[in-house]
Amino acid sequence: MDPIKIFYFEDLEIGMRETMLKSVMADDVVGFAQLSGDHNPIHLSEHFARKTRFGGRIAHGLYTASLISAVLGMRLPGPGAVYLSQTLNFKGPVRIGDVVAIVVEVAELIPESRRCRLHCECLVDGKVVLDGEAVVMVPSKVPRTKPTA
Repeated sequence: MDPIKIFYFEDLEIGMRETMLKSVMADDVVGFAQLSGDHNPIHLSEHFARKTRFGGRIAHGLYTASLISAVLGMRLPGPGAVYLSQTLNFKGPVRIGDVVAIVVEVAELIPESRRCRLHCECLVDGKVVLDGEAVVMVPSKVPRTKPTA
């Protein structure tokens, strides 16, 4: 497992990026179905999925999106970051056995609220299968002071 990275708001710069690779295994898809309750046979039944336009099983779109959360929570910005929003554009399937590259890049820093906007992409074989933007609240090295009465 890769080491955890922790960045405070003051450490961040526009253009910083982090990439994580994840091999999608059948057990991941089954586990996500159990956690989410989404037992759509396109994810779980090769017999059913073979008859679809995808020609076989595909991972849940939100499973792929959840990999973005792993990067945000463990690498950039890392522990202490709190999700505020996420947009998602699904552009292609992720199949069992695919290696997904999850790329997150700092796009904007908002000092007054210690928020960070990040561009997020998931790629398979260099092709974008999901993209979007996340906004997270990032811990600061400097504690906020409360006004005195």
